[in-house]
Amino acid sequence: MDITYRPIGHFQTPHKHIKGMPIQPTGAQGIKGTILVLPEFREGLKDIEGFSHLIVLYHLHRSRGPELTVLPFLDQTPRGVFATRSPLRPNPLGLSVMPLCAVTAEGLVLDNVDVLDGTPVIDIKPYVPDFDSRPAARAGWLEGRSGNAATHRGDERFAAREREEGGGPR
Repeated sequence: MDITYRPIGHFQTPHKHIKGMPIQPTGAQGIKGTILVLPEFREGLKDIEGFSHLIVLYHLHRSRGPELTVLPFLDQTPRGVFATRSPLRPNPLGLSVMPLCAVTAEGLVLDNVDVLDGTPVIDIKPYVPDFDSRPAARAGWLEGRSGNAATHRGDERFAAREREEGGGPR
């Protein structure tokens, strides 16, 4: 079975290189970015301005994966990729929940953007607290460590080496 997705747009962000960028939105406080939505999908933004936060799914186009065991940023123990937020996934999809700042003629302005410039956007969904918030959720091996994401920065451990040498996103 083939599964095919096509981007609905792409990110414009100040993060031009993987090295040094935030690893989660909590580490990108106050960093704004834009999703430029392709013209044929802009009608789908109707009524989105009423939501404070959006869930954005995107293609991790600079990942060098996949690997089933990875060394995550916030730990020194190799972990199964499905127990991490590593981009080295069989299907390199990223997910971020970000505050919506504005809706423009070309797309969306978001805050706390932890995404590489040029990253293709696959889908956008509204964050709905009654659906998406889980106050009693557990964080597994990340208990006591997840707060470190606010200050931890990315390095090149998950980047595609051949692409990184060429500079910006592809």
